[in-house]
Amino acid sequence: MKARLFQRIDNSPLIIFRIFFGLLVALECFGAIATGWVRRTLVEPQFTFNFIGFEWLQPLPGGGMYFYFAVMGFLGLAIMLGYRYRLSIISFCLMWTAVYLMQKSAYNNHYYLLVLISAFMCLLPAADSRSLDVRRNPDKERHTMPAWCRWIFIAQLFIVYTYAAIAKLYTDWLDFSFISLLMESRGNIPIIGEFLQQPLAHSIIGGFGILFDFLVIPMLLWKPTRKIALIASFFFHLFNSVVLQIGIFPYLSLAFIVFCYPPETIRRVFFPSKPQVQEEVLTTTIPKNANLVLTLLSLYFVIQLALPLRHHFIEGDVLWTEEGHRLSWRMMLRSRRGMVTYRVEDKATGQSQNIVLDEYLTPKQHGMASAYPDCMWQFAQRLKAEYSAKGMDVSVYVNARVRINRRPFQPFIDPEIDLAAEPWDPFRHHRWILPRNSGDLHE
Repeated sequence: MKARLFQRIDNSPLIIFRIFFGLLVALECFGAIATGWVRRTLVEPQFTFNFIGFEWLQPLPGGGMYFYFAVMGFLGLAIMLGYRYRLSIISFCLMWTAVYLMQKSAYNNHYYLLVLISAFMCLLPAADSRSLDVRRNPDKERHTMPAWCRWIFIAQLFIVYTYAAIAKLYTDWLDFSFISLLMESRGNIPIIGEFLQQPLAHSIIGGFGILFDFLVIPMLLWKPTRKIALIASFFFHLFNSVVLQIGIFPYLSLAFIVFCYPPETIRRVFFPSKPQVQEEVLTTTIPKNANLVLTLLSLYFVIQLALPLRHHFIEGDVLWTEEGHRLSWRMMLRSRRGMVTYRVEDKATGQSQNIVLDEYLTPKQHGMASAYPDCMWQFAQRLKAEYSAKGMDVSVYVNARVRINRRPFQPFIDPEIDLAAEPWDPFRHHRWILPRNSGDLHE
């Protein structure tokens, strides 16, 4: 195993992926400014729902976040061109990770994937060829890399797709009722919009989604099925881009395919003028730090395998409680809506008042604070801190009803518990989340 992972292979897949990756993250960052995403998510809100524990990461004041995203966009272009690559990719990785942890109102799994992949790219020799760094210093040019530089992408993708497929194996996906709900707002898409409202379309989308996620990586790696998988990948990801409008994720997923083809094939397709690596160069050289590299990679992938499983060790159904949902590749699985009242009670006088959420939250944040338990808890902490600054010691009570997909609203939070006084534990069930009605949801 060690010999195979450290065997030298043509580095063309990594080089072309660097170019694709840099271009896509640049488009993501500049697009976030142009479409108003930065304004809606990071400029207009009075505060953001950080990942719990990272409250110290706050958006820059004024128009600072526009500048922040512009810098990330230019770093993406520098990555694409291989200009001061190590500085550019490390800077982008840190900045993207910070903005990811800074808010979760606009949570998307591909934001998390970009955190992981940009961290990979910090460690890899992705600018050893076809880069401005090599043009400035030709002695740095290399045409090979250790095979593990390719396989870590394949392993990561296999984890993403497999857990995404497993998560779909629950009632509302298997009876296609969630697909029907998901497609309701897509009726105005030209040409296919009307078809997307038909039960046949829902069956095709639901069934193909599960099969694709389970099979695409093995089929891309096996030569007899590779062309079929390639065609299916283009269809699947372009369909998602048009219908679901999920940013660069479909195109990033297509870019990953270069790691599933033999490196020599990628060289011939994308870099025909690049010299073919001779067989005698493709040797296996075990570096002195090989054991350290393998240990760190093993630890990383154990964590990646474990995180999506953690909800099985937390009481309750993750579709209802949300405990263990994030960082688990549970993508496009459910619609979640809530109705909520926040009541603040002065402990000294017993007087209470209901909070008008629109005075604190944007419409997107309002939805999060109405249906997602971590955001409810965070908003309760914020209210407590605000009243504490006024010299008042208060309790915060939340009365919430939540619905999953088309199912009826059900009580979600125990209205008798002071949410502001409750601790947060990311690996345990919280007693203030009420159980769902028995039989209403089945994974």
